[in-house]
Amino acid sequence: MNYAYVAIPEDRIPRASSPAFQHLVDIYAGETNKVASVWSLFTNDDLEWRPHARSTTVGGIMQHQLLSERRFFAEFIGTPELPAAAVLPSEPSVAVFTNRLVELAAARLEWIAAATGETWSQRVRFFDTERERVWVFWRRVLHTAHHRTQLTVYLRLLDRIVPATYGPTADVTWSGADPTISVGAAGR
Repeated sequence: MNYAYVAIPEDRIPRASSPAFQHLVDIYAGETNKVASVWSLFTNDDLEWRPHARSTTVGGIMQHQLLSERRFFAEFIGTPELPAAAVLPSEPSVAVFTNRLVELAAARLEWIAAATGETWSQRVRFFDTERERVWVFWRRVLHTAHHRTQLTVYLRLLDRIVPATYGPTADVTWSGADPTISVGAAGR
């Protein structure tokens, strides 16, 4: 796939202690790149924009992403994290939020890469229940994808380009892209 914006390049993605878990490292880096790509298309003037009075603002979603990801990793997964009070930038801007997202994620990659099968299969507290640590990790990835998708909808409503995240979009495509938008394509 071709991405216009890559915050964490491949040469900065550590190798997992076990090849069976490399996909966790790669996917977390890739999802961070996707979020950073979407965030980078907003302007500072957009931070207070929301499509509806009951919707969260662009800046509110960015803040939530930074804080909730810190909570998931610290409280449930068990990674070393900054104190919660140190997560948000003092002067919010799209660039500062995006840089903070990448900085915090890059620090987590080493822990994710070093974690063993025993670490991932250990049951940990998750709110009012227990789950395997790897289940909590995937829940985090899904939560991140949910908020990234919210912001891609916001971009469309603002009549902005929507970047490629899992493949081409109506705005971004490339030679060799093969979207599945027909029964024939789905039948291959």
